[in-house]
Amino acid sequence: MRPLALFDCDGTLVDSQHSICAAMARAFDAVKLPAPDRPAILSVVGLSLPHAMAKLLPEADDAFHNHVSDQYREAFRAMRSEGDVSEPLYEGIAELLDILLARGWLLGVATGKSDRGLNLCLTQHGILDRFVTLQTADRHPSKPHPGMLMEAMAEAGAVPETTVMIGDTTYDIEMGVSAGVRAIGVNWGYHLPEELIEVGAVAVAVDSVDLGRHIGTP
Repeated sequence: MRPLALFDCDGTLVDSQHSICAAMARAFDAVKLPAPDRPAILSVVGLSLPHAMAKLLPEADDAFHNHVSDQYREAFRAMRSEGDVSEPLYEGIAELLDILLARGWLLGVATGKSDRGLNLCLTQHGILDRFVTLQTADRHPSKPHPGMLMEAMAEAGAVPETTVMIGDTTYDIEMGVSAGVRAIGVNWGYHLPEELIEVGAVAVAVDSVDLGRHIGTP
């Protein structure tokens, strides 16, 4: 049975903070509210949109959270059509994926992105074919619920003992812990390393080479 490495997307594979913050500003402007500041926005990256809006707008009801989520999706679609979406791969990520594949790992993604957004992002970077399983917020409860990881392991024919979850937020790490897999943090994303360790990360990588060492070999 081959081991499985599951990656978060935003803040782990790609740096999408400019686009996320810009889309959030457009969404809040559409509902006549001041946008949250950048740290607040980045703190909810990884959650499904309604859950993220619930944290940003705790006094609002579910219907309004869903409404602002729709505005965010529309803003992101408009930005993409305008050529204003920036989601560069972090340095060394493409090379790391190839190294893991050569070592016999299966690869997957577990993300708060939509199916469409994830496919566009991975296709843009020419890495879509590296992954055997893609799990998104469209089909699962929000992180840190372990549903994404359970489905990813089922699709890949993997087991928790040989699966690792790699992410930049506490939601990723908590999801991994809940699913019974090894969870590794990265320090180039949106939550602090000490926060990741506190919720159960076995290590926090400082760059892609360090991440490869922590993932190890099958």
